[in-house]
Amino acid sequence: MRWIRFVILICLATIAQAGFLSSYSLKPDIMLILVVFFAVYNTTSDAIITSFSIGFAADLIGVSMGTQMISFGILGTALSYLNRVFALRKVPYQIASIFALTLLSGFLTNALYSFKHIGTIESSYILKTAIYSAIVGPFVYMPVAWWMKVNSSRYRRHY
Repeated sequence: MRWIRFVILICLATIAQAGFLSSYSLKPDIMLILVVFFAVYNTTSDAIITSFSIGFAADLIGVSMGTQMISFGILGTALSYLNRVFALRKVPYQIASIFALTLLSGFLTNALYSFKHIGTIESSYILKTAIYSAIVGPFVYMPVAWWMKVNSSRYRRHY
């Protein structure tokens, strides 16, 4: 794992999520797309560290501290363990993973917001964000894989 590149990537993604994408009413969750990317293409221990780190960065631009770090960390860890059983390296599986994790993260974050007595996010907004994230996710993977120097061809079968 290239940790310096990871830190730079997360800083850029956090700035893009908070700055550029905040002007849109509905936007993809770039941070959650990165959680799925690192859970699929890294070792389990690296995926756990990156999931909690990305959740911390998402909390810095979010409403409350700790809610997304917990939800991203738990779901990213679960996805990295699931990746051991099912190979999630094909694009349709990654799209489904992004969609499912965005929905689960939204509902888990809502549950954590209710413990802190913060207003909740509407379910329709969570669904729309999950759809947009699933559509944008594969397009984000290519530059991220290039930046992180991930050799995605080594995960494919050679006939």
